Amino acid sequence: MNVSMESQAPAIQAQNWIGGEPLANCQPGKVYVLEFFSTTCGFCVGPMLNLIQLQEKYRDRGLEVVGVAAEERAATADEARANLEAWLTENVPRLNFRVGIDCTGEMKKLWKGASLSFGLPCSFVVDRDSRVAFIGNPAHLDFVLPQVLDGTWRSSDQAKAYDRERIAKGREDALLKSVIDRFNAAIAMEDWKTALSAIEEGTALLPGSTELRAVHADLLLRKMGDMQTGLPVLGQFVRDAIDRNNPDWLLGAMEQLFDPKHDYTHFPSAERLAMGKELSEHILALTGLVDTTKASCYRWVSRYFYESGDKARAEEFLELAVKLVEGLPVPDENKQLWLESDSKSDQR
Repeated sequence: MNVSMESQAPAIQAQNWIGGEPLANCQPGKVYVLEFFSTTCGFCVGPMLNLIQLQEKYRDRGLEVVGVAAEERAATADEARANLEAWLTENVPRLNFRVGIDCTGEMKKLWKGASLSFGLPCSFVVDRDSRVAFIGNPAHLDFVLPQVLDGTWRSSDQAKAYDRERIAKGREDALLKSVIDRFNAAIAMEDWKTALSAIEEGTALLPGSTELRAVHADLLLRKMGDMQTGLPVLGQFVRDAIDRNNPDWLLGAMEQLFDPKHDYTHFPSAERLAMGKELSEHILALTGLVDTTKASCYRWVSRYFYESGDKARAEEFLELAVKLVEGLPVPDENKQLWLESDSKSDQR
């Protein structure tokens, strides 16, 4: 069964519950927010904390928030519960809603899979008639939820347009996943020809995918060692990123040029630095970025300056990135991993 706006809400098939009684179905007369999250998701803490505030604010209007941990990486259900309880105690100490744990994969299949939702965190809002009203990023809940509670959201043109766009994006994501799965299977067998065919076919179908463009260049330059073919592919990626002036494209191209895990011994240094200079200039000219994106921008620009020999500017931008990361609403261990990776890249 496909799940989209106006669909009947699927069953809630959790086997374990924390902070409340078991819930099998969304009950008529209430508005539910089902928040899919994971203890391994670095950006799930902030939305969970916001849900505490939303539950408190709208409880008297019939709101029920339900956390759903359906993608835990644990050997047993008991281990998943222990990990989750520890994570909640540390990161969401004032939890005021119940959390269900599903280790069978059913919740992920019934809700996320059926709605073409692939990332985390992911929110589902269910209306008072037990029909889905919203699927998407929890960052939109502050705007959407009051309208759902008022009964005006589902009939609005904005809601219908949002769901059409979400479905289109979900179909692209599903196609991308299929291409990447084929590619990974070929890579595991070191079948470069099949891997290249999968990526080229995927790029033709999804020309706007930065992931496929980056994987294409990486396969040619590093796995296959084909500089003659790979350099033009990477050069076109860089030119397209500059033309689009889009942070995802610009940062994706920078990663191909300056990721410290790659060996650039056979990469023409002058060409690499020239591309990095042009990308850095466009990245630093971007405006209106959220802190997470801004931190990534400073991080990659720092690497360009380090490689070009300007250690002072490299350190300046790395310090700016670190300050932004320290202020992010994510667990300290995630911040530390991020900071350690940058520190190591500056000590090569």
